[in-house]
Amino acid sequence: MQTVIIVVHLMIVAVLIGAVLLQKSEGGGLGMGGGAGFMSSRGTANLLTRTTAILAVGFFVTSLLLSWLAGLERKPTSIIGAQAPASQTQPGGATPVKPPTSGGVLDTLKKAEQQQKQAPAAPQAPQSQ
Repeated sequence: MQTVIIVVHLMIVAVLIGAVLLQKSEGGGLGMGGGAGFMSSRGTANLLTRTTAILAVGFFVTSLLLSWLAGLERKPTSIIGAQAPASQTQPGGATPVKPPTSGGVLDTLKKAEQQQKQAPAAPQAPQSQ
């Protein structure tokens, strides 16, 4: 149904553009000027004005209908209490790095330093303090 309304909407737009371009402007640009024709210039102006008004109403109606149909498919979501999906994967299949369970980076570095001090004595480079 939405596709049909879009096609009708586009047809209305194309005809509306043509009707606006055919109207006689004050400068007489693309208008259907001249006395030759099946209608007088006044009758043509009235016909084009009415046609433009009807097409404009059709344009607005189809625009509103399309926006209403688009709103029907939207489902309201709440950001409060939204949870991340349980199975998130990293791109490239890489396993995510797990943060330390207790402490931060400094605590991890201190633990690593303590483990190095407890290691068997071996010649080490002097460390500045």
